[in-house]
Order: sequence, then C-alpha cells, then structure tokens
Amino acid sequence: MAWFSKTKQRKSSIDKDELWAVCDSCKAHVYREEWEKNLKVCPKCGYHERITCQQRLQLTIDEGTFEELDSDIEISDPLKFSDAKSSYADKAADTKAKTGLNEAVLTGFGTLNGISVVIAIMDFRFFGGSLGSGTGDKILLASDYALRHKQPYIVFSASGGARMQEGIISLMQMAKTCAGISRLNKAGVPYISVLTNPTFGGVSASYAMVGDINIAEPGALIGFAGRRVIEQTIKQKLPENFQTSEYLLEHGFIDAIVERKKIKSFLHSVLQYSMRK
Repeated sequence: MAWFSKTKQRKSSIDKDELWAVCDSCKAHVYREEWEKNLKVCPKCGYHERITCQQRLQLTIDEGTFEELDSDIEISDPLKFSDAKSSYADKAADTKAKTGLNEAVLTGFGTLNGISVVIAIMDFRFFGGSLGSGTGDKILLASDYALRHKQPYIVFSASGGARMQEGIISLMQMAKTCAGISRLNKAGVPYISVLTNPTFGGVSASYAMVGDINIAEPGALIGFAGRRVIEQTIKQKLPENFQTSEYLLEHGFIDAIVERKKIKSFLHSVLQYSMRK
C-alpha cells in the first residue's frame, strides 16, 4: 500500500552553532542572538569575547563618517622567512584572504559623537595582531595624520607581540611608533590607548601603555611575557588575577576599566574634557 512505501522525510536540522554561542570563560551556552545583541559579552560572567576591527569600528565611530587611511600598506617579507610547514608569504596570503585585511591594524579618521578623531584598531585574527613593519607603518602614519590635523588619536590594541617572522625589523616598530606618539605629546594632541584582550609583548611595551589615558576592557589579559614563562623563570606561583586589567588597575598601570557597551560614551567624555584644556 502507498503509505507503506513512502520514504521518511528527514527533519530539517539547524546547526547548533547557529543557535548558540559558548562563552570561552565560563563555558555557558548563550543564544547567539542575545550574544550578538550584547556585543559578544557573556551575560552570565561578563567575559568580553574578541571582536573584529570592523565590529569595533561600528561600536566607536559615527555611522557613515569613517574614511580609511593607508589601505595599500601590506606585509613585507625582508627575511624571506619560511618554517617547516610553509612560507611567511603564503601564510600572509591566506590570512589576508580570510580576514579581508592587508595588515593587523585598520586605521582611518571619522567622528565620535560628532568629535573628529583618528583611530587605529588592531585585529587579533591577523597573525595574532602581531606588530610587523606594515603594522608599525600604519600606526605611525595615522599618528602623523592626527598631528597634522590636530585631532585626537585613539588606538585599540589586541596583540600577542612583535611579529618574529620579520626579525629585528619588527622590533624596530616599537621605537618608531613611540616616536610618533611622542610628537603628539609635545604638540598637545590627545592620545588615548584602549587595551583589549590580549595585549602583550612588544605592543604592551611600546605604544599601548603610553597613552595620556590608558583604559582597558574588563578581564583583558595585559602584560609582556606570558604567565607560564614568568612562573618558570621566578619559580613562584603568581596571583590568580595576575596580568588582568583589574590587577593592572589596582597597581596603577591603567587608569580605568570600561565595559564594551560604555566605551564610546567614556571616550566622548574624555575627549570633551581634553578639548577644554
């Protein structure tokens, strides 16, 4: 009979990844719609998930006002570096294709609640936000633009440190970028540094920690060497909250901790104050 010969129709299944996001900190399952609405901040433990430079831009700069600077700057490969798996050039090509970026930082200018600013936003997806020659060039050129136009400069850092595939050239970016920030300081142009999770190595040891005001997102890991390296070196157990933004605030290394949803209004208040001076 006909009803015996009918094949069972499979129920359409929805990928659970489309419905749920899993917090990297407390492992809680959160409806993805709620997760996105909450700016990728866990509603249960407050953990701030990494976001892309484009997402950060949308949260910070007024819609329709952003203009990118130096988009043509790309990775350079002075050492023709290669490891056992592939060449630096091949990895760079893959990374650019996946992220749509030419370097680990997006730079440009726009307005923040009507105030003209220059902005640089690092993206951890691009070689761990590492500081290469192209990254340093873009951060420096953006600071030079801020200097010429007397506009406040805001940098969002997210980095594992210097890009070792470029050797000593990557380390020279620390001095180069700090020189640009120093010129802003001498000219009285405000420089605001925002540290996000993680900010380490050559970035934390250079422009990320020399802002006129240094702020961080809650729970961000910030330091130079990693926790494991330090513990193995000093043969001591470090405090549980060591290298978190809360620990740094307590010990005077940063000025404030600001939640992601409040960052734009906080920056606006800082800019208004600095412009009255």
